[in-house]
Amino acid sequence: MAAQKINEAHEHIAKAEKCLKTSMTKWKPDYDEAASEMAKAAVAFKNAKQFEQAKDAYLKEAEYHTDNKALFHAAKAYEQAGMMLKDMKKMPEAIQLIEKASIMYVENGTSGTAGIALDRAGKLIEPIDLEKAVDLYQKAASVFENEDRLRQAAELLGKSSRLLVRLRRCVFKSIRISVRLLIRHTENPAHTGCIFLFVFVLVFINDNLGGNICTRHSLYFQNSSNHAVALSIAVFWSVFVQYAKLAISLRVPGGGGGKKKKSPVAPQGGSAGLPPAKEDDDYEGGLC
Repeated sequence: MAAQKINEAHEHIAKAEKCLKTSMTKWKPDYDEAASEMAKAAVAFKNAKQFEQAKDAYLKEAEYHTDNKALFHAAKAYEQAGMMLKDMKKMPEAIQLIEKASIMYVENGTSGTAGIALDRAGKLIEPIDLEKAVDLYQKAASVFENEDRLRQAAELLGKSSRLLVRLRRCVFKSIRISVRLLIRHTENPAHTGCIFLFVFVLVFINDNLGGNICTRHSLYFQNSSNHAVALSIAVFWSVFVQYAKLAISLRVPGGGGGKKKKSPVAPQGGSAGLPPAKEDDDYEGGLC
């Protein structure tokens, strides 16, 4: 069966090469037909489990589509070549081809397909390279935001935030952008979930003042009908597990040994009777 498929693939390659030849009656190569034959060769190699040869055939198909100025089909062929590399356990090389395909999708004016491809690439690389996955999710979010597909952008930033927490990296920017996008997505209740995550991270790094300010700026939303269902939104739950892991490591102030610490006694006279100085509000004007 495998041998038959391999022979079939080589027949399609021969036909593709014939399509590229010119003569007195054929002045231009037939790139469209050559690409079609090469795609058939790639499928035959794939069915025979010859992934290296299938990858090469898809790359040739992409080349012919590019010569024919059919960028969308060229991008699809690059994606398929990347999937062959994935099957060969060559994930970084696979991701490079998928990223190349996403660029061609954007050039072709099909940015939504580019975002989907980048999201797919992020899922593929996430088990072995969290940093690269974060990069891909953020790129995909940017593509969707430019397309005004704000919910998809916010969900991808949620994925990015979850991975940044696992990497113990700063996640403020990612969460703040998520909040901004969700506010623009009219009446989206996930805003509360993202605000909660932002406050949680601030508290985790002992920035209690920042957490209080962040909460104050978001209280107006809690009286809306959307607040009750906020915790059911996918954007919140997609990162909840990682934040729950952080919660385990949070320490309660004054909890050491179960002994209650005495409150410090203010010295007599001097500034003891003065009210505490007003703290600067780094978030004055709102988060978004």
